[in-house]
Amino acid sequence: MRDARASTASVTAALHDVAGLGGFFAPQVGGRDDGWHPVARSYAAGFTDLAEAVARRHRTPEPRVAVSIAQLGHAARLWSPALACVVLHGIVPDLEGLQRADDGPALRVPRPAGWYAGRFDDGGARALYQQVTRHLSALADGLRVKVAPRLLDGNSASALAGAAHALLALRPAVRGPLTDLTTALLDTGRLAGTGVLTGPDLAFRRRSCCLYCRAPNGSKCGDCGLAGEVRRRAPR
Repeated sequence: MRDARASTASVTAALHDVAGLGGFFAPQVGGRDDGWHPVARSYAAGFTDLAEAVARRHRTPEPRVAVSIAQLGHAARLWSPALACVVLHGIVPDLEGLQRADDGPALRVPRPAGWYAGRFDDGGARALYQQVTRHLSALADGLRVKVAPRLLDGNSASALAGAAHALLALRPAVRGPLTDLTTALLDTGRLAGTGVLTGPDLAFRRRSCCLYCRAPNGSKCGDCGLAGEVRRRAPR
């Protein structure tokens, strides 16, 4: 991996371009340190503040529902820019020093670094998987509320597929490499068996439920495993 290191300028340019996509694709890159803290601190604290904010917003009395929704949102903020950087710029961003806003879920990359995806035999799929899932594993290890591990894995897969679906809508010319990378990731490690892609638009059907339907005004999500039978093979 060391030999595949990308230049700081290349990674910075890639992250800035991806941030232009908006939404979950837009972490802050560089800038002042005020108002940010290492995201590892939030993991160690069980993501308690974000889960409590979710509980208030969705008026749910069930802590595990709030934790699941908070973790799903965080997974989307991790997968979206990282996936887009690989597909659009051939760069796997290094998420080691990632920070979180003191007052919300926004993320910041204080010192951009990464690797050229093309210098890996698998096009960077395993490196990308490791960069994102190590964060989600640390989050899961710090939780104060018991949530089924495979539910959290399903949230990660749902966030990945959601990022891919959104990126395809914004940049349809990257359909081929985006589909290949997303498919490879969904067959990797803890993502394997969490669900399947169900169409050329990278729609996804997971095998679990994020629990949003248990919130007072919640409902089943479009990819929910409770919404119907999961297809066993994704069309290519």
